[in-house]
Amino acid sequence: MMNILDTIIAAKRKEVEEQKKQVSLQELSKQLANAKNGYSLKENLINPNSSGIIAEFKRKSPSKGIINSNASVTEVTSAYCKQGAAGISVLTDEPFFGGTMKDLLAVTPLPIPVLRKDFMIDPYQIVEAKVAGASVILLIAACLSPKEVKFLASQAHDIGLEVLLEIHNEEELEHISNEVDMVGVNNRNLKDFSVNLDHSIRLAEKIPAYIPTVAESGIHSADTVVTLKRAGFKGFLMGEYFMKQASPAIAFANFMNELKAKQYAH
Repeated sequence: MMNILDTIIAAKRKEVEEQKKQVSLQELSKQLANAKNGYSLKENLINPNSSGIIAEFKRKSPSKGIINSNASVTEVTSAYCKQGAAGISVLTDEPFFGGTMKDLLAVTPLPIPVLRKDFMIDPYQIVEAKVAGASVILLIAACLSPKEVKFLASQAHDIGLEVLLEIHNEEELEHISNEVDMVGVNNRNLKDFSVNLDHSIRLAEKIPAYIPTVAESGIHSADTVVTLKRAGFKGFLMGEYFMKQASPAIAFANFMNELKAKQYAH
């Protein structure tokens, strides 16, 4: 039986093939000459003064349905940038997450690293990300072999993109290679969508110390960020928590104030 991830990947393969029919990889690659140099998310995360928060713009998800269909991508992400996010993550998957490449294009002019968050399975999507002005791509270990991760990560580096590899369990530690810049530990199990922070902390201890780690999913409080920071995490990918509020921009500003106060207290 196919789980949600298998369903998404099958749809993604079809989608990429359709894209290639409209604009070939060769045509798309010509646009790389005009692509801007992005900002380094890795540098931001290892900077001791950084908040470490990678704030996400996300309209819906397979597990939660519609999270926020009214928010303006420009308004929300400008606020994230202004209020001290270390980076911004933009979902570009339309059928399952309600995102588009237009969303990415609306965010990349901001002076901040932007992650294209999608199910990356083909070099075509990597070129697309760079042409749209992204700084970082996400590679998900659950839908790629270690060899594919290495190949796609090298392709990304060749055109000046950083790579965040996402893992969920110990078996996926073998997907980590020198081609990867950062490793995200997803606290959410992609098979049943349950969240377990202790699992992430245990898994992070097994990742080579020189690679910055990012905690992803299920982070809903400044206390959790402080706990994860103490456990060695450098980055914290948060989307749902802000996006489900009436004003994600205000929710983010309040969260950042609370986080500063908590860190100061410690």
